Amino acid sequence: MTATKDTKAKSDDKELANKDNLTPATDVAASGAIVEPEILEGIDTSHPAVDANPRAEVPKQSNQIDFNDPTISQEEAVERNLKGDD
Repeated sequence: MTATKDTKAKSDDKELANKDNLTPATDVAASGAIVEPEILEGIDTSHPAVDANPRAEVPKQSNQIDFNDPTISQEEAVERNLKGDD
């Protein structure tokens, strides 16, 4: 038995291949990502696989640690924060 390749694209595949007409982003997310409004509207934050509040129940101090310094490790970022060297 030989496998055959389906060369017909499904209609959904063709539709997904079309260019999106997204509105230019006007806001920046907390992560620094620039996200178009249509993308945000399409996210179902009530879905169990989506953590709509990832910082819930986290100490305030840990939310203030800057992990965006590429010159230091995450461990060093935490150490500096705990010593107040940020």
